[in-house]
Amino acid sequence: MQNKKQINLKLDEKIGEGVYSNLVVISHNQSEFIIDFGRMLPGLQDAKILSRIIKTPQHTKQFLNTLKTNIENYEKQYGEIIVKGLPDSNKSIGFTNKNND
Repeated sequence: MQNKKQINLKLDEKIGEGVYSNLVVISHNQSEFIIDFGRMLPGLQDAKILSRIIKTPQHTKQFLNTLKTNIENYEKQYGEIIVKGLPDSNKSIGFTNKNND
């Protein structure tokens, strides 16, 4: 078993306020995933990208697994998250997956 080191996280006040995002665009190449978080406002055609996160493929998969575990824990505590308006065909609404091979 690996020795786990404690990491002290420092959260600056501005970052701690957070940013609301209702749009995500994900693209990738062989060596990295680029995840852009943005916001679209009703009545406007343009969306503004607010943050870009660049991750290795390995770290992106670790992030996916951690997010899945956290959603499962949330649903155990608060009930299933219902996503309305999604067709049965796994199409995304409000999220975009842009492949750059």
